[in-house]
Amino acid sequence: MPAAPAKHKKAPHRLLRPKAVIFDMDGVIVDSMPYHFLAWYEALRPFGVRVTCFDIYMREGERWEKSLGDFLKAANVKSSPALLRRIFSARKRIFRSYFKRRIFSGAEEFLRCLASRGYLLGLVTGTTMQDLRRILPLRIQGVFDSIVTGDRVVNGKPHPEPYLKAARDMGVKPRECLVVENAPLGIESAKKAGMFCIALATSLPANFLTKADVVTQKLEDIFGLIESSCRR
Repeated sequence: MPAAPAKHKKAPHRLLRPKAVIFDMDGVIVDSMPYHFLAWYEALRPFGVRVTCFDIYMREGERWEKSLGDFLKAANVKSSPALLRRIFSARKRIFRSYFKRRIFSGAEEFLRCLASRGYLLGLVTGTTMQDLRRILPLRIQGVFDSIVTGDRVVNGKPHPEPYLKAARDMGVKPRECLVVENAPLGIESAKKAGMFCIALATSLPANFLTKADVVTQKLEDIFGLIESSCRR
């Protein structure tokens, strides 16, 4: 049963001053989470496994093998490496057939404004590089100084490795980074890495994101927090 609503942390009145800003992709830059849910739902249904949006959104950023193994276990379906690959292949195929790209309002302009002001930009996602190329336009991929996908790390979110790798790629200390996330596991990953984290309630209600330093409703809410000239 979902937890009772919690009072979320308000945005600070002062400007934040990171050297690098690291973004999650799904649910932060690209409005893709409904398609991820649909793909998981349809891929698992033939095996008698039912998942909800909540199940998928709470696990966003986790390595697919872990999520899928847990879904099968909860439904008392005997797992095997071959079955995992079969279901995940179906999930990828379904996602690609349904996915329609939609970049969140102002996201591209915000990224370009930050880059023009000298901020280093990172992208950390549990998605594979192959799928990232389908989801994120090449013109936006080129804005980032570091892109860390799920197949570039040993440990996925909530482990800190993905965010620490992005910091190393850009040559900055974790405390010099600000992370923009939308999922509990991503927030946990960023905080374990020692980074300041802003959470967006684009997929889950704010009361599920309270481990972040700041929780806001949408990306546009943070435009003026990092660089005043980027305010819409």
